Amino acid sequence: MLEKENQKKKTKQAKKIASQRKRIVVSITLVAIMIYVAYAIYLLVKQPTNIFTIEDGKLYQEETDIGYVIRKETVVKGQNYKNGMMQIKTEGERAAKDENIFRYYSTNEETLKQKIADLDNKIQEVMLSDTGLFNSDMKLLENQIDEKVADINQIQDSTKLAEYKKTIGDLVTKKAQIAGDLSPKGSYLNQLIEERKTYESQLNSGAEYVKAPMSGIVSYKVDGLEETLTPDNFSALSKSYLESLDLKTGKLVATNEESGKVIDNFSCYIVTVSSSEEAKSAEVGKKIKIRLSNNTEIPAEITNVIKEENEEIVLILKIEKQIEELINYRKISFDLIWWDASGLKVPNQAIVKVDDLDYVVRNRAGYLSKMLVKIKKQGEKYSIVEAYSTEELKELGFSNEEIAKYKKIAIYDEILLNPEVSQLD
Repeated sequence: MLEKENQKKKTKQAKKIASQRKRIVVSITLVAIMIYVAYAIYLLVKQPTNIFTIEDGKLYQEETDIGYVIRKETVVKGQNYKNGMMQIKTEGERAAKDENIFRYYSTNEETLKQKIADLDNKIQEVMLSDTGLFNSDMKLLENQIDEKVADINQIQDSTKLAEYKKTIGDLVTKKAQIAGDLSPKGSYLNQLIEERKTYESQLNSGAEYVKAPMSGIVSYKVDGLEETLTPDNFSALSKSYLESLDLKTGKLVATNEESGKVIDNFSCYIVTVSSSEEAKSAEVGKKIKIRLSNNTEIPAEITNVIKEENEEIVLILKIEKQIEELINYRKISFDLIWWDASGLKVPNQAIVKVDDLDYVVRNRAGYLSKMLVKIKKQGEKYSIVEAYSTEELKELGFSNEEIAKYKKIAIYDEILLNPEVSQLD
């Protein structure tokens, strides 16, 4: 009996010890997990970007500059500029050489127009009072007049509006002439018509029409610099001269009410002053790009490089697109893009140079492998890279066996930042 009780005590004590051991193991495991999680968080906070995933990207080498717009443009102005002007070609519209682009009003034009309008009313009253007028031509003219009157309410352009009003006046006159031939009141109508023709002749003979001296873009934004900032005057341009013009960046050129101009629509120029290293090494003929305020990137070419005494460079850039965008301005802010490149974008801190060759270290499921890359373009923080071709590897002196084992970098590869040299072995 005593022996059974001792056995029970021993069994109970063994279970107690086993339970305690189990609790200790669980506690140790939990502590280990907590330490691991804490360490992982520490590493993440300390160096959260030790691995970089490669993606397609674009790099720019650019600078923001102030530019002065230079155009080949000819100002046109007539004798009767004090009378006021009416645009025939609207702002930004193209005109051929010798085409009428605007006209000056004739002397007493408003008085003559009012007299013509009064006569039109009288003519209309006479025709409406004569109910015996029926003629197919009359009906056709009435329909045409009604159509023009209906359309005129939809027109916003002042030039087209004036054309419609003139057409309506001509149609009314034709209708009146027909009525004068058919109506007993024809003699009175014909008298009114002749009187209207006299006033209209005075109106037309007194107007002065101004023609385009060359083909190009018509503009009424005349600022007085058309004969100064010209392509014939590049050698005289300097930073001090440009600053002396005292122009405000981005200010719209005001519309002139007395004159207009025709602008060469094939090309214009932007002159800027820069002290960047790229500007100091710039050469005539170099192709670049510029980005305008509307974010449009357009090609440009350096046509002149003028060195100033203080190491600043005056650059003259020729552009042949988006010329209409620049008509409104004389001084602008723009981005000068020296170069751009697209492709696989990697941080510079992921690139290691060994024996004049560039490498990155790829991490694939924990397995590290060095990869030879070719740098297309390198900026301050990033580079655009690509894999070497077989021919290029041969030129570098690689054997056929090495070329067969060559690992090509690809999009979505994961690479190490700041890799150690030992990881390149």
